Amino acid sequence: MRSRVAVVVLVGLCLLTGCSSERRGTPSSEAVVAPSPAVSKAVISATPGDGTQEVPAEGPVKVTVAQGKLISVRLADAKGGEVAGRIAADGSWAPDGRLTLATPYTLDAVAEDAAGLKAAQHVAFATLAPEHTFAAFFTPEDGSTVGVGMPVSLRFSRAITDRAAVERAVTVTADPPVPVTAHWFGNRRLDLRPEKYWAAGTKVTLALRLKDVQGAPGDYGTQSKDVHFTVGRSMVSTADLDAHTMTVREDGRVLRTLRISGGSPEFSTYLGAMVISEKYPVTRMNSQTVGLGDEYDIKDVPHAMRLTNSGTFVHGNYWAARSVFGSANTSHGCLGLADEKGGSDSSPAGWFFEHSMVGDVIEVRGRDGDQVPPDNGLNGWNLTWAEWRRGSALGLH
Repeated sequence: MRSRVAVVVLVGLCLLTGCSSERRGTPSSEAVVAPSPAVSKAVISATPGDGTQEVPAEGPVKVTVAQGKLISVRLADAKGGEVAGRIAADGSWAPDGRLTLATPYTLDAVAEDAAGLKAAQHVAFATLAPEHTFAAFFTPEDGSTVGVGMPVSLRFSRAITDRAAVERAVTVTADPPVPVTAHWFGNRRLDLRPEKYWAAGTKVTLALRLKDVQGAPGDYGTQSKDVHFTVGRSMVSTADLDAHTMTVREDGRVLRTLRISGGSPEFSTYLGAMVISEKYPVTRMNSQTVGLGDEYDIKDVPHAMRLTNSGTFVHGNYWAARSVFGSANTSHGCLGLADEKGGSDSSPAGWFFEHSMVGDVIEVRGRDGDQVPPDNGLNGWNLTWAEWRRGSALGLH
């Protein structure tokens, strides 16, 4: 009974005092609406878009902004490793280098408009996981000591169509410094050398930065490696086919003059500078492997050192009469030195084998014979420096 009286009294009070919305202002049933915050006019655009997969290593990755300017951009891989980049004169941002393949990335950009209001953009993408890769097999070996004629020679596991991209990813530096230039022999071989033979004692570094470099459509490099080698003493020998002699010089000083037998008139020895690329205490020489049918098959050729890929060697010879050395050219194109069956260290061939190393040079001279092709072995020295430079994919002249 008491609560009913309270309700009546309350209604009466409202009637007496005029509890209306017109007198009190805002209706009690409506909430007060706060003003909207100011929004930046800057509009950020990022390439690639959020969620993009199989982005090539070379991108493109780019950030632009309209009606504002970029303040910061951070591009990082899943481990937090940041990719350096810079804002260009037009206000856009791009990374300084290539991305790593098969890697997820996040990109965070911040920009501001003329009023100083900031806008942000977050993008996540992943780079391509290639199905096909290529590698470079290099000569000489890491840590080796070689002769003054040894070029750096790379042979690729796949054919290279973008030679310029691959060549830019390969550098050779020397101490003491000397300019080194690359030359392509076809689409699978790249050699690098200075204008003249290396100076004795030079320390050379090959830097392979082929990882994620696209050598051909869909084929990406896998290597990021440094190779170091040292140039030993200078040994350059001169083989005179007409005089049937080979003069051996070390650091310009004559060590010994050896009697030789070169290629016969029918199978003349190549002329030109030839580099020792391999050494074998004993090897088999079969004429069928060099396209000469059943001319010969010698299973135990001693003290053999390769000069060309096609089968030219300087080697010991125990089967010919000693009288031919120094007087007649009787071989199938090789340079023969007197030796004994099984190889004798005290023979002319044994002495020359022990005093030689991979990378030493034999310069062959004579009235007859063809010039050795520069890609037949490590024999690019037979090109002039101008010819060599024209073999670069970087437009050198």
